[in-house]
Amino acid sequence: MRKLSVLILSLTLFACGNSADVPDQPSASPAEIADNQYIQAAEGLTYHDIKKGTGLEATKGKHAIVHYTGWLTTGKIFDSSIIKNKPFSVNPLGGGQVIKGWDEGIVGMRVGGHRQLVIPPNLAYGPDGYPGAIPPNATLIFEVYLLEIK
Repeated sequence: MRKLSVLILSLTLFACGNSADVPDQPSASPAEIADNQYIQAAEGLTYHDIKKGTGLEATKGKHAIVHYTGWLTTGKIFDSSIIKNKPFSVNPLGGGQVIKGWDEGIVGMRVGGHRQLVIPPNLAYGPDGYPGAIPPNATLIFEVYLLEIK
């Protein structure tokens, strides 16, 4: 029930567009990731479509515009385009402009979709982390909203 409540809150806040109202935790905690709704992809990437989109599909080489929030597995938010009120551009998708977990995890989404990505360190920032924000060997949780494909 708690998972459903957080999901409803997350979608409601996103629909309202108030950048100050980002959920303080992902829709599912790392402990809930093991349930069968999650798809295990290559190299340890795990994802779940919270809401399937109905628009254009994100494919490698395309330009994707997204909103996102990223959490550490401790539940701490380390970055959010929603808080910044500025959508993020991935161009080209699959081109190495972002962490590999994003390049692989956004492919297959459709515009209007909301996906949770659980990204292992080897597809994120690895043993170096990202100073000041992401510790070494951190697994990251992102919720990504696909806004547009060009």
